[in-house]
Amino acid sequence: MQDKPLRPRDWASQPRSIDPDYKSTVWRAPKQPLIPIKQSLTELTGPVYGHESLRAGDVDLTRNARKTGEPIGERIVVAGRVLDESGRPVTNTLVEVWQANAAGRYAHHNDSHDAPLDPNFLGAGRCVTDGEGRFRFHSVKPGAYPWQNHSNAWRPAHIHLSLFGPTIATRLITQMFFPADPLLAHDPIFLGVPAHARDRLVSRLDLEVTEAGYALGYAFDIVLRGRAETPMVD
Repeated sequence: MQDKPLRPRDWASQPRSIDPDYKSTVWRAPKQPLIPIKQSLTELTGPVYGHESLRAGDVDLTRNARKTGEPIGERIVVAGRVLDESGRPVTNTLVEVWQANAAGRYAHHNDSHDAPLDPNFLGAGRCVTDGEGRFRFHSVKPGAYPWQNHSNAWRPAHIHLSLFGPTIATRLITQMFFPADPLLAHDPIFLGVPAHARDRLVSRLDLEVTEAGYALGYAFDIVLRGRAETPMVD
């Protein structure tokens, strides 16, 4: 059976490269038109990031850094599928996540937010999609945190997701937000996405994903291309 033609990327669903309200884009985005470079054999067949990139426990952020006990915060499960433009599963794809802890602080030396670090929470994990394109992580719900974009600026709770294709050149990054977060209406990163596509970045509470008596579940699918593609934001 012949594959369907590849649909072009829907740039109307993607945020602008330069958005004055998201101030760091002004100095880091390209100022000149992009120059397409033909893919070489390296980009087409280069090393695949897969099961060999995983370690035991990478899918459970509540356990992969545990030292003295449970991490603080509301336990959650994040699950979804990676799909192509025709709704077909994208299998054996490395998905990485990273996030702030429940107090809104990253376990990174560059994070100077005056909030406590959690010794039992690293805030990073990874998995490989299965034969149906599915991924699933355990974590704690991240907290909001201040940033320096503008006066009294706060990022809404979010989780970063990174997907790898055959090579590093095919890496895509997006963010998953939580439903009914009032900070979304004030976040220039979220608002920088065209209005019709913003809901694609918001997860949905899903009782089928929820683990009864243990953790609330949130569903979040990632579509890589086509009319329903997920906006890519970093």
